[in-house]
Amino acid sequence: MVVAMSGGVDSTVVAALLQQAGYEVEGVTAQLWETAAAGGSSDRAAGPAAPAAARLGIPLHAVDATELFQRQVIDPFVQSYVAGSTPNPCVECNRYVKFGLLLDWALEQGADYLATGHYARIRHRDGTYQLLRAADVGRDQSYVLYRLTQAQLSRIFFPLGEHTKEQVRAIARDLALPNAERPDSQDICFIPGRDYRDFVAQRMPAAMQPGPIFDNQGRLLGRHRGMAAYTIGQRQGLNLTSAEPLYVLQLDVQNNALVVGRRRDAACSRFSTTDTHWIAPTDPRDHPDRLHVQIRYRSQPVAARVQTGANGRAEVELDTLLNDVTPGQAAVFYCGEVCLGGGTIAAREKRA
Repeated sequence: MVVAMSGGVDSTVVAALLQQAGYEVEGVTAQLWETAAAGGSSDRAAGPAAPAAARLGIPLHAVDATELFQRQVIDPFVQSYVAGSTPNPCVECNRYVKFGLLLDWALEQGADYLATGHYARIRHRDGTYQLLRAADVGRDQSYVLYRLTQAQLSRIFFPLGEHTKEQVRAIARDLALPNAERPDSQDICFIPGRDYRDFVAQRMPAAMQPGPIFDNQGRLLGRHRGMAAYTIGQRQGLNLTSAEPLYVLQLDVQNNALVVGRRRDAACSRFSTTDTHWIAPTDPRDHPDRLHVQIRYRSQPVAARVQTGANGRAEVELDTLLNDVTPGQAAVFYCGEVCLGGGTIAAREKRA
């Protein structure tokens, strides 16, 4: 059994639990930056996962993911902001690095499974693998795993799917793991402690060029600090004086302009997704109950009608008006606790 280890408490506890269950465990970590040592399993290449692996007495390997990470995660992240979208890099990292490169590496080494510290569950029913929400709904990470395939799910373990974070930390304390009290990261993993806007500006200065702010009647209200600093539905950071709160309604990339308006002007009832992926062969019409869609990692799912189209497109009609339907974010579809798949939000329509 190979465990993808980041140095955090979750993946370390996964390795410990599998050890206790009698598995022969090895760790693997992805080196994402060229400043890391090349290849091998040195502490420098393995980074923060090395002390945890050493404490458990398991081998730790480092796999070079620098080129893949740059091409499939960093570059699209920056380009999305330039295009006026708000990306979710965790989805792409899971897609290409953790369950692409690392899973392939583990299987090539002769392992039967790759285990990770994600809070989600897998169920095998009637010949089909299903991705389920975690038992601890507040920690559920199925939203960023919606691109998993049947082949991948058949070779993945999520040992924390039935655990709470409090239980995981208690296990880590009992085992005197060096990261038992390590706080959860609130940052984008490749921009720790930094503002993503600075990161984008360094790589694509055009995304942070100031420009005009208009209301939805075309009146000039002020100046923005750069398109990459804003997202649909945002209220903070506009620095505008108004009788009622104003929200970002549109990012007009062609004219480097923001369009703002009242909260009710941001309401959206329909949107489309592209690059839509279904975890199992499915048609939304096959489900007797209304599907639910989640449009942000921590947002509440809402009931919706979903109609699949050609070329990976889907049309979504919401039962509830939402103000923060944002191009570039993932829209993930659920039937009860089962994650059916999802896609990238593209065009949005105003309220009916």
